[in-house]
Amino acid sequence: MKRHALLLAGMLWLCALAAATPPVLAAAAGETVARDPLDSPRWGDMLKTFFDGQEVVFDPRIKVSGPAVAEDSLNVPITVDASALAGVEELIVFADFNPILKALRFEPGAAQARLGFRLKLQQSSPVRVAARTADGVWRVGGAWVTATGGGCTLPSVGSGSPEWQERLNEVSGRLWARIDGGERLRMRIIHPMDTGLAAGIPAFHIEDIVISDEDGHVLSRIQPLGPVAENPSFTLDLAGTASGGRLHVSGRDNNGNRIDAWVTR
Repeated sequence: MKRHALLLAGMLWLCALAAATPPVLAAAAGETVARDPLDSPRWGDMLKTFFDGQEVVFDPRIKVSGPAVAEDSLNVPITVDASALAGVEELIVFADFNPILKALRFEPGAAQARLGFRLKLQQSSPVRVAARTADGVWRVGGAWVTATGGGCTLPSVGSGSPEWQERLNEVSGRLWARIDGGERLRMRIIHPMDTGLAAGIPAFHIEDIVISDEDGHVLSRIQPLGPVAENPSFTLDLAGTASGGRLHVSGRDNNGNRIDAWVTR
């Protein structure tokens, strides 16, 4: 009886330990991984595509906010937030069931590890954000978004209008002081952001946006891809105040067209 009691105590201790340990996923091919909190049948593919051989942890501190049901699959508002973590060096955003999985990459730099933008969804899908911290670990959070579908294979509205050619890569935006310190930047860039999946329309999207202060110091970087919505808008929070009261927004699209503008208060 004493032996059985000791075995039972040991089993209970192991169960408690397992419950207290975050689900760590060994992404190497063929290894067993922890259960996906979103229960997506495509999580194994996501693991191999983005993190093969790297350490990955599901972390409840990482949030994805969006509508439970998207009214417009071409413009799904999404906010990804890993600001509860320290030392975030980059974020990647992807959707399990999109034909183009990866939506964007974000290097927060001098900004908080939080970004608002709009996304195209081809169908209902988990939308995930993975944050790589200074220790090299990827920490993942996400949420299911229900969508009527077709967001990635429909042509952009702008692609059929001559206006976008005159206003291509035009930037509008503003800076606001935040009550808790720092500044909020909101900007919109005129661009069709075509995925290349609509018949007869090649891929045409912004691929790099660099945000710098007046002295030329790079503060943050956003690298959007085709799944980001047409005329993309971004909201991010800077930890400090821009020197001189304005920010330089520069970059390019995949055809080499340049972005060059100033955003002020």
